[in-house]
Amino acid sequence: MYDKYWNLTALPFENVPDPRFFYSSRDHQRALLQMFYAINNRLGAAVLTGDTGCGKTVVSRMLIQELSSDRYKIALMDRPGLSPEDFLRDMLGQLGVEDQSNGKLQRALEVQAVKSANAGKYTVVIVDDAHAIEDGNTFEALQSLFSFQRNGRFFLTLLLVGQAGLEERVAGVEALGQQVARQYHLAPLKREETLSYVQTRLEKAGADRSLFDEDALDALYQASNGVPRDINNICDIALLLGSDAKVKTVGEDQIEKAVYAVNNL
Repeated sequence: MYDKYWNLTALPFENVPDPRFFYSSRDHQRALLQMFYAINNRLGAAVLTGDTGCGKTVVSRMLIQELSSDRYKIALMDRPGLSPEDFLRDMLGQLGVEDQSNGKLQRALEVQAVKSANAGKYTVVIVDDAHAIEDGNTFEALQSLFSFQRNGRFFLTLLLVGQAGLEERVAGVEALGQQVARQYHLAPLKREETLSYVQTRLEKAGADRSLFDEDALDALYQASNGVPRDINNICDIALLLGSDAKVKTVGEDQIEKAVYAVNNL
């Protein structure tokens, strides 16, 4: 790969939700704060939305990283295609409960949430790609989690993460929508944030200088519109092309070729 050519210790633009490469834009900071607020104040539910590639998943992974395992029991649900019963079984398994028969799933969840609370651990359930849930009964199953409370205090917080439009689906399940106490929408990065995003990821990968010239960065922003996933794809290919051409810095030519390659994958 190109990492040796550019004297990097890691590949800076892999499209994986790696908290090491988290870029804390103002928007991402606000999203994290809203999610933390919901958890710390024991609110019922929060919804995080954003267009494809804007960083929703990496925000959820940062959240998990910041939540101490000594204080929280966390279930990360990232298989939205499961049936409602299998969805609850998966949740139970992640919370440390052995499989139960269909009729006892919700009761087992309640018992586990109460047990964790009594042990000083609060339960957090994060549903990634929640917009892709096809079976409406899964949303009905999720709303049943809010029966787990005592003296008006919830035993768990549900965080729903997905693309724009998720909020309408959640609102369509009245008992679930009523519990949404925080909602935030992630927008693409602005131009200056895009430049900072690129340099931050390069530095975290061991770069000691800028590897993209100004024209390249301008072309990158115009092509990506500030969407992190697109930035990553373009930069990754541009660095590969630059290493092949043995240039000292990536220029507009490499960006244009990378954009063409991305658009024709």
